[in-house]
Amino acid sequence: MGGGLSGADLAAAVSDAGGLGTIGILPPDTLRQELSAARAATDRPVAVNLLLPFARRAHFEVAAEADAVVTFWGRPRRRTDNVWIHQCGSVEEALVARAAGADAVIAQGVEAGGHVRGKLPADELLARVRATLGENYPVLSAGGVVDSADVRERLDLGADAVVCGTRFLMTHESGAHRDYKRRLVESDETILTELFGAGWPAPHRVVPNEATRRWATRDPRGPAWLRALNRMAAPALARVPMSMQPRLAASQTPSRPIFGPTAATDDRGAHLVEAGPLYAGESVARIADIRSAADVVRELAV
Repeated sequence: MGGGLSGADLAAAVSDAGGLGTIGILPPDTLRQELSAARAATDRPVAVNLLLPFARRAHFEVAAEADAVVTFWGRPRRRTDNVWIHQCGSVEEALVARAAGADAVIAQGVEAGGHVRGKLPADELLARVRATLGENYPVLSAGGVVDSADVRERLDLGADAVVCGTRFLMTHESGAHRDYKRRLVESDETILTELFGAGWPAPHRVVPNEATRRWATRDPRGPAWLRALNRMAAPALARVPMSMQPRLAASQTPSRPIFGPTAATDDRGAHLVEAGPLYAGESVARIADIRSAADVVRELAV
């Protein structure tokens, strides 16, 4: 959960409660500040999550100060001496990550929220990855995990641990805007779209809002012309510094189909609740409250 959705407060709270709290990708200077803040708040391990289409050398320099680095969406390559975990959407990608030296992989199911690499349900992908990589290589499972029953099911299928996004997005400590959280509590459906793809034309799962109702009703992926435009513009937009992305997002409106991946957070972009992505997994339909991260960790324990 990058872009301020998972910062120091959430990461430290999760780690303090016994999980591995993770700070999502931010501009390098901001990422360093968040990691320092998390270090000040907990003496437990903390991870940093880097999205490879946007990660630059400075990001990896900051991430080297974390206890673990999680990478996603791109060619796996070891760039840290610390623990490195790569999130995958297929058996083939998991094999490439292991060959590149990853200490573990995350098998992401299609029901996951945010940007979705996987095309299979989480339990099916987990079973395939585990069977291919063998019993002795660490495999984590992501997508659709809400409570201890879900955790037990994944462990029984061969996972060494689980990764949760939506349940922790819906906590007091997450950086999501309060209206974003409220919409998640009220929602019982998601769509897999490519609508918010300016700069990153990849599938992502969101809760419907005014933008999706206007532009993704006929085809949940969004208009074909817009997806093509996003693909053509991606090389140029991917070079825009992360610090500039909120400024670009400031001009988004539901009526104008230029939608980037920036989400509404506590400190910016209330308008993005309707004009930006409300990232969430299918499990949002099973979550009816906002609670503390520590309570969620306890609820997940088996």
